[in-house]
Amino acid sequence: MENLKAYIESGVLELYVLGDLSPEEMLQVEEMASRYHEVKDEIAAIELTIEQYAMQNVVEPSADVESRLFEKLGLKDEDTVNVSTQSTILEEPKILQIDRSDSKVRTLRYALVACIALLAISTAALFITYNKLGDAHEQIASLNLDKQKFAGVVSKLEFENKGLDNMAAMADSKEWATIQMAGQAYSPKSKMKVYWNRNDKTVLINYVAMDLPKADETHEYQLWALVNGKPVSLGVFGKTDSTSNEALVKMQTIKEAQAFAVTLEPMGGSVNPTMEKLTVMGGV
Repeated sequence: MENLKAYIESGVLELYVLGDLSPEEMLQVEEMASRYHEVKDEIAAIELTIEQYAMQNVVEPSADVESRLFEKLGLKDEDTVNVSTQSTILEEPKILQIDRSDSKVRTLRYALVACIALLAISTAALFITYNKLGDAHEQIASLNLDKQKFAGVVSKLEFENKGLDNMAAMADSKEWATIQMAGQAYSPKSKMKVYWNRNDKTVLINYVAMDLPKADETHEYQLWALVNGKPVSLGVFGKTDSTSNEALVKMQTIKEAQAFAVTLEPMGGSVNPTMEKLTVMGGV
């Protein structure tokens, strides 16, 4: 019954009454009418509606049209008067103008309802898709953050492992002297290691074994070598909370040294060490 109702409301019956269907489609409608009385009743109702509409919109013919019509019928002028007065002999012709567009109102109405329904469904689907896309973006951002954290942990482990390997290699070599530097009055808990090669005079600082207070944006640490009682700068290095590409970083070479020390200095370093900011120190 639902299919029959949809068929009746599809607008095909209006087109059938108006003669706007192909011969094959006309036969299909007639077959449906013979099988279902609902279809037949609907066709009758449509025909009645169109007939009533036509009767309500009758257009009287002009005098010129009337004269030409009588001429076609072979009537003389004097006969036209008698014919016009004797309605029982010949009724006056009436021209009916039927606006076919009105018969399609129902079809257009259902088409409009279908379009509105489709638009509502599309809007809902778009809204759901947008929400799912937002959730996917959040999940991707979370995964990227986790990936960055994991990469940071791996980098730190690789960094420390490399430093430990280098430390082990240098400990087995008689060429390298390991200088343990302890915290001073400025930072008693600080510690750091410096490696000094007795042959080529290379100086390395160990970022893995470094524990210094975090420097602000306007200061950095400076390494000094004490040579015959005088401090000699071996260069500056960055904050202890950042890592370089190497766990062991090469500083300036020094031929002789009795001790090494680190002070906190303005960015770029100082000519002479700031003794009140002496952080760590250790003898060779």
